[in-house]
Amino acid sequence: MNLLIAKGERDHLLLPQMANRHGLIAGATGTGKTATLKVLAEHFSALGVPVFLADVKGDLSGFARAGSENPKLSERISNLRLTDFQFEAAPVEFWDLFGESGHRLRATVSDMGPLLFSRLLNLNETQAGVLSIVFKIADDNGLLLLDLKDLKAMLQHVGEKAADFRAQYGNISPVSIGAIQRNLLVLEEQGGDSFFGEPALNLEDLMQTDAHGRGMINVLAAERLVHSPKIYATFLLWLIAELFENLPEVGDVEKPKLLFFFDEAHLLFDEAPRALLDKIEQVVRLIRSKGVGIFFVTQNPLDLPDSVLGQLGNRVQHALRAFTPRDQKAVRAAAETFRQNPNINVENVITELAVGEALVSFLDPQGRPEVVDRAFIMPPRTQFPPLTPDERRRIIEASPAGRVYGQEIDRESAYEKLKARAETSAPPPDSPEAPAPRAAKRDSILDGFVKSAARSIGTQVGRELIRGVLGSLLGGSTKRRR
Repeated sequence: MNLLIAKGERDHLLLPQMANRHGLIAGATGTGKTATLKVLAEHFSALGVPVFLADVKGDLSGFARAGSENPKLSERISNLRLTDFQFEAAPVEFWDLFGESGHRLRATVSDMGPLLFSRLLNLNETQAGVLSIVFKIADDNGLLLLDLKDLKAMLQHVGEKAADFRAQYGNISPVSIGAIQRNLLVLEEQGGDSFFGEPALNLEDLMQTDAHGRGMINVLAAERLVHSPKIYATFLLWLIAELFENLPEVGDVEKPKLLFFFDEAHLLFDEAPRALLDKIEQVVRLIRSKGVGIFFVTQNPLDLPDSVLGQLGNRVQHALRAFTPRDQKAVRAAAETFRQNPNINVENVITELAVGEALVSFLDPQGRPEVVDRAFIMPPRTQFPPLTPDERRRIIEASPAGRVYGQEIDRESAYEKLKARAETSAPPPDSPEAPAPRAAKRDSILDGFVKSAARSIGTQVGRELIRGVLGSLLGGSTKRRR
C-alpha cells in the first residue's frame, strides 16, 4: 500500500519499498517538520512497520491518543478534500535513558566500544588509543565492561600494572589515562552513569507490533538528553550501529523492518573526526540492506555532509529563511538537490512556503527522484498536545517492557573481579609487608595518575578493538560479551 503523504498538483505517495533508501525532512523552526514526522510515523505504523524516534521537544507523546478537530485541521482536511479522513491513535512505547519518562534504555560499556566512547569523552587520538588498549586488555582477561564503575576499575588496573602490560600492548604514558578519568567524571556529572549497565536493550523490543498488526512507535524521551548533544548523538549512532550489526541481510524488501528518525541530525556530525564521519557515511549506505530506513530531521540541509545528503532519496523540504549569506547558500543548496520542475522556481519557492507546505520529491518505483512539487502535508491522525504525566505513566505501567527493564542487574564484571583480586593479594594491615599509611596514600595517588596509558596503537590492533558495525566495517571482531 503506497502512503499518501502530501497533495499538490498531484498526490505524493511514498513507496514502502523505497523507504529504506532513506530520507530528509528539513526546514526552519515552526514550518511543519514535526507534523511531517508524525504523518510518516503514523502511516508506517499503520502499515505494520515499527518506528523509532527521539522526542527532543517533549511534544510527541500525543501519538498515543487520537486527534480531534480544530479550526486549522478542519480547514486543511477540507482544502485537501479528504472525505474519508479519520482520527486514530497509534501504539506507543516510551523509552528514557534516565528512566524517568519511559522504560530505562541502557547499553553496556563493552557494547558501546572504544571508538564511540572516545567521542563521548571527547578524547584526542592518543587518548583514544589508550582507551582501546584498556578495552583490549579487558577482553583478553575476561573482564566484562558493563557499567562505568567497571571502566574506572579497569583504567586504574591498567595504570597499576603498566609495567606488566607495556611489552604486549605498547609503551605507557601517565597523562592520557588521567585525562580519560577526568572526562569520565564529567560524563557522570551529566548523568551518563545511568546510561550504562544491564539489562541492556534487546533490539527486538524496538521491532514489535501490537495485537492489530500495527508497528509500535518507540518514543525516546530526549528533551533533557538533547542538552548533552554529544551523548544524544553518540547514543543514537550506537543504536543505528547495533541495528546494522545484528539484523540479517534482507536486500530490497516490500516495506522496511524499522523506520528510524534522527531528529536534530546536525548533532551527529558536529565536531566528529573524519574517521568517524567516514564510518557514519558507510553505515547510512549499508544499513538499507538490513531493511532499515533512516530519515534525518534538521533545520538546514547544509547540516549534513554531501556524501550523506546524496543518499537521501525521499525529501520533504519545508520553508527556509534567507536572511544571511549562509541562509542564502542553504536555500541554493537545497534547491539544487531536487529534480527540477520547469513550472517552479525552487529557490524562490523555498522562502515562500506556508506552514505545513513543503517541496516534496519521493522515489518512483525505479528508485528515481520524482520531479519536485509544491504540496501540503497531510494532517496527522493523532493528537498534537502531549499526554499528561498520568496518561503517560499509565501507558508505561501497562507495558510488558517494564518488567524487563524496570530492575537493574549488577552481575559480576570487571569491578567485582578486580576488587576481589586486590583483596586477595593485599597483605594484612599488621604485616611487615604492608606499607605505612603515608606511603600507601602517596603510592595510590602515584598509581592512579602517573602509572598508566599507552600511546596510539597499530592498525591491526585497532581493527581488533572496535566494536559494533564500526568494527565489522573495518574487518574486526564484533562478538559481544553478555
